Amino acid sequence: MISSNDFRPGVSIELDGSVWRVVEFLHVKPGKGSAFVRTKLKNAQNGSVVERTFRAGETVPQATLDKRVMQHTYKDADQFVFMDMETYEEASLSAEQIGERVKYLNEGMEVNVIKWGEQVIDVELPNSVVLEIIETDPGVKGDTATGGSKPATVETGAQIMVPLFISKGERIKIDTRNDSYLGREKD
Repeated sequence: MISSNDFRPGVSIELDGSVWRVVEFLHVKPGKGSAFVRTKLKNAQNGSVVERTFRAGETVPQATLDKRVMQHTYKDADQFVFMDMETYEEASLSAEQIGERVKYLNEGMEVNVIKWGEQVIDVELPNSVVLEIIETDPGVKGDTATGGSKPATVETGAQIMVPLFISKGERIKIDTRNDSYLGREKD
């Protein structure tokens, strides 16, 4: 059990038979009446967002989540299949469940798969990934690192803004949290 006073962004709770993650919270102490906690909760299974108010000090069950390192092995239709490299157990998630992050998933990539009981509910990608550029405008002699940026498509299909001097075939490091270019990857 966890008290509503201990809510922080990222805390997972069980509510109405599913897992909810605290996105935002605000402790409110009105001049009259008792204190309460106003929260914004995101459903870990389907992504829906609700606002809910709890009395200060009210306890709710904390969700027990199991995080395992698994490797993305292949894609079957719209299902992404992950395998635990120790037990060879497989788990799958749909592109809809993974959401925006699907654009960085590459076969062979190791990710954290989050389970609630036996149900797979989410996947956490590394903060940065290294991918090869498959399409971009050619670099022109004289382009500098501070001169501007251009769009580039990487091997997973994601579009990233890169400096003008980057060319097709290069491997770059990308921040998966904000879709930004971090630099060239040395071989």
